[in-house]
Amino acid sequence: MLNRTTKLLGLLLSVLVICSAVILAGATTTPTLVAVRHPEGLLHGFLVLRTLTGETLAHGDLIQGVHGDRVTSRLIFHFKDGSLYDETAIFSQHNTFRLLSDHQVLKGPAFQRQMEVSVNGSTGNVSVQYTDDGKEKVATEHFTATPDLANGVLFTLLKNLGPGVSETKASLVAFTPKPRLVKLAITSQGEEPFSIGDGSRKAMHYVIKVEIGGLAGLIAPMLGKEPPETHVWILGGEAPAFLKSEGPLYSGGPVWRIELTSPVWPRSSEAKVKVMP
Repeated sequence: MLNRTTKLLGLLLSVLVICSAVILAGATTTPTLVAVRHPEGLLHGFLVLRTLTGETLAHGDLIQGVHGDRVTSRLIFHFKDGSLYDETAIFSQHNTFRLLSDHQVLKGPAFQRQMEVSVNGSTGNVSVQYTDDGKEKVATEHFTATPDLANGVLFTLLKNLGPGVSETKASLVAFTPKPRLVKLAITSQGEEPFSIGDGSRKAMHYVIKVEIGGLAGLIAPMLGKEPPETHVWILGGEAPAFLKSEGPLYSGGPVWRIELTSPVWPRSSEAKVKVMP
């Protein structure tokens, strides 16, 4: 009788813990908005995507244009195997950053699923078109519009965090492929040194952890399904700049490294340059 009572109490306690976690996960919190400390401008940068062992997977471009306080940022990666990652984020930068829309295309063998994703940051409407077992499917969802969405603008937000900010939160629509709204916990790990030529510089190291929340968040670690952390290095100072990241490029993807890269000129071009006597 005692053993049976103990088991029932243990089961009741487990249910109470789960219910409490679900209730807390559903509680509303005030979104943390990132102030515009460094307005974005016209930009064209060159990037390379690699595995953590150094194998080059793709080369890419970050192209950015500005019209008033509205910024259009496009990140494109062309993979060696013919795959394509193409994401366009449109956001405003009036006092604080706010995502207006994000459109993402994943095509080719580099991705577990072929996907086309659309997020409307103003209305909260989300849709994803994906292929499953050779069949085209569509999943839609509506979330309460939140002004702290980080889809497509995460690196911009990190460049504008103040030096005294040790931790902040942001929201993210993840696709598995069903859309799911999750929280990002962003913490500063302090400065880390790096070098350019003979000169020494320092970069701020940030760690981004996905907080799934609810019952799924409790179960994910037990099943080994907890999303990996993302690490990002940002150059501080008067003109902050993205330097490097290590994390998934898309929901459920492997951990890859994104770094800046430089143009490589053919030797024939170098030979044409004449040195004046």
